[in-house]
Amino acid sequence: MNPETIDTVVIAAGPVFGSLGTSGLALGTGITLLAGLRGSDRVKLDRDKAGALGIGFGTLGSAAGDMWASLTQGIAAVPTSLVQGDAFGNIGMGGVALAITATTFLFKWKRLLWPALLGISAGVIYGQAGGIWAIGHNLVLKVVDSVGAL
Repeated sequence: MNPETIDTVVIAAGPVFGSLGTSGLALGTGITLLAGLRGSDRVKLDRDKAGALGIGFGTLGSAAGDMWASLTQGIAAVPTSLVQGDAFGNIGMGGVALAITATTFLFKWKRLLWPALLGISAGVIYGQAGGIWAIGHNLVLKVVDSVGAL
């Protein structure tokens, strides 16, 4: 996705959350992920939680546009270029999504930063890959839209 063509989703003011946009949710998800990675008594991360929070942050960041899209797409560019290079042939974006997801959740990571970064990449790639990968991406965006009605 090209950051210039992404429309920022702004959620209407609801009675519970007030004026909460996708950028606000991306910020909250990013702070939660950072707190878990840096060490927090309230946020306990393991590989799967770090990857899942990363996917959520990548999805919200790419949907929010502006600085968030630049950040998440910049993170996603590194593993994408490694997997999609000439060494593996033309595997397509679906193959990239599969490779990043498998790398995130199948290996035992000593540092949780890696599954978090790979999760962010996966969140961005899912929207670009389409097909079954976009189902989760679109589901997250629908849930975000529903939260705005609260």
